This record gives sequence, structure tokens and C-alpha cells, in this order.
Amino acid sequence: MQIEPKVLENRFVRLEPMSEMHREDLRTACDADPATWTDLYPYSLAGEHFDANWTRFYGAPPADRMNFAVVVAGRCVGVSSFLTIDAVNASLEVGGTYFAPQVRGGPVNPSAKRLMMAHAFGSGARRVQYKVDAINARSRAAVLKLGAVQEGVLRQDRVVWTGRIRDTVVFSVLADEWPAVRDGLDARLAKLG
Repeated sequence: MQIEPKVLENRFVRLEPMSEMHREDLRTACDADPATWTDLYPYSLAGEHFDANWTRFYGAPPADRMNFAVVVAGRCVGVSSFLTIDAVNASLEVGGTYFAPQVRGGPVNPSAKRLMMAHAFGSGARRVQYKVDAINARSRAAVLKLGAVQEGVLRQDRVVWTGRIRDTVVFSVLADEWPAVRDGLDARLAKLG
């Protein structure tokens, strides 16, 4: 697996490698829903937490992380990333995803995930996984709706920034499952216009 950062685009969304030019739009998007950061994420990008975590995750990201600005109508409205990129085992995680409230529930998430999975599998991935906080019912439902398979729960997997101990639900799509998942996403997106 050899995956490179590049622009990914379809009619609903444009994914651009995250850069400084996306910083203020992402700050605005993250500040649009501070409760989500307090309740559902292992770290916060809202308010006073933004700058330190921007530096940590986007300023100089670890080598096994690739971040994409989610751009709609010319503005960054969120972020999604490839995490734990493991070229040797041809595996990666799609995560670190956040969307501003105004673009949730429509074509943005399935479009972004369609582009990211196509890029991953087209680059030689054997496995794409998603990890979701067990209490995040909305995200769990969204990952299942993408066509991923729930594998199990990692109990007491991590301590989130608020001190809560998180259980993590693991989902995956394998390379031989990708054609059916892709076709399902394409059919879903075709109905959205």
C-alpha cells in the first residue's frame, strides 16, 4: 500500500490535504457545536482548545496520519483523516472526522467517505477500519450505513480529554467487500441529486 495526500473530489465535496489556509474555516466549523467536542470526542477542537490541537494534529501531523479538509462551496466545513496508516499490513483507519452541523445528515459524509475509501483501496489497502465512541449513536449508525461491518467493542479503550473512559466500537471494510460497498454508496449518492 502506497497512499499519497492528494485532492479528492466529487459533485458534493472536495477533500484537500489540510493546510494552514483551512485553519480559520475549520475553527469556525468546530466552534459551531462545542457540546459535541465535550461529549463525543477524545480531544477538543472547540474554543480555547483549538490552537494547541491544531498544532498537534494538523500543524505537524505524525507520519501515520493524513488529514483532509472537507470543503463545500469553497469553505472548509470539517475534517476527516487517515489514521494509523500501516503500509506493511495494507491497513488504515478513517477517523478524526468532524462536520459542522449544517452539513450533517446530507451527502457530505457519504461523499467524503466514498472518496477516502476509493483512494485507500486504489492505493492497495486491504482493510479500512473505523473506530467510534460507543456512546456516539449517530456516528455508529452512519458507519453502518456506509456499508462497514461491526467487528466488536474495545472495552475501556481510552480516556478522553474530559476524563471519561471510552469504549470503542470497531468497524471495517475489506478490499473484497469494497466493490459492493462502493456500489451501495454510489446508489445512495445518486438519490441525493
